[in-house]
Amino acid sequence: MILNTLQALQLQPVVSATARKRLQQTLKVLDQQVQALETELLATLERHYTREMPLLCSIPGIGRKTAALLLLFAKGFAQVENYRQLIAKAGLCPREYSSGSSVRGKTHSSRMGGGLIQGKLFRCSFSAKKSNAACKALYDRLVANGKNGKLALIAVCNKLLKQACAIVKSGMPYQPDYVRKMVLNP
Repeated sequence: MILNTLQALQLQPVVSATARKRLQQTLKVLDQQVQALETELLATLERHYTREMPLLCSIPGIGRKTAALLLLFAKGFAQVENYRQLIAKAGLCPREYSSGSSVRGKTHSSRMGGGLIQGKLFRCSFSAKKSNAACKALYDRLVANGKNGKLALIAVCNKLLKQACAIVKSGMPYQPDYVRKMVLNP
């Protein structure tokens, strides 16, 4: 609201310097309050989810804020039995729109879940495709097969949710070569 007021003020033919200065000071104070609340919320979540937060933060591409949002969204992964439920709850599962037997629509993500978690995971997918080996391989494979870049990023979001669910359920931190170790040491 303050930002909109500042923009509207600057479009006026006559701009009051004191009004602009007060709005900028108010904006600065509000930013500091938001940062303080955010820090307090993260600290509270780290105290409440002492086991889950470090596990989720061990996944390349997922930071403290995303881990906290995932824990709040999935309610500590207590009510989620498998990754499919988590993906469906987030609204990132594929859904086909069809009518009758001859008319078929394209497959889209369902977008029925929370937009906040979808947006956060989508932004995380950019860093995950660079730093997370499994996500990078998935992204490269899909793009090489001719899939759209955005669709490949949604698949990376799904991969991140699968990894998050598996890591929290197993209680083991992320290991990039976990499958390779399991094959070599049965």
